Amino acid sequence: MTKADIVAEISETTGVEKVAVQATVEEFMNSIRTSLEKGENVYLRGFGSFITKKRAEKTGRNISKNTTMIIPAHYIPAFKPSKSFVEKVKENVKTK
Repeated sequence: MTKADIVAEISETTGVEKVAVQATVEEFMNSIRTSLEKGENVYLRGFGSFITKKRAEKTGRNISKNTTMIIPAHYIPAFKPSKSFVEKVKENVKTK
């Protein structure tokens, strides 16, 4: 599902114009992005949490030059689904 699909589905379900839904979805994503950039986690009860995780410093390899390099510690964004969300997915998504 793409962002356009999400906008279309919300617009169809709520009866709100796609332009307004598009602006709302964009601002929602910007708010999450801004919060994570500030180091603040975002908690959406019943859905999950957008958090920042720290990656430790590690040694990596540049295969083309056959050299080692130090990759410094850094933070990455991550999503942790709520328990109820995980359970619903387990119930409804069938393995192949």
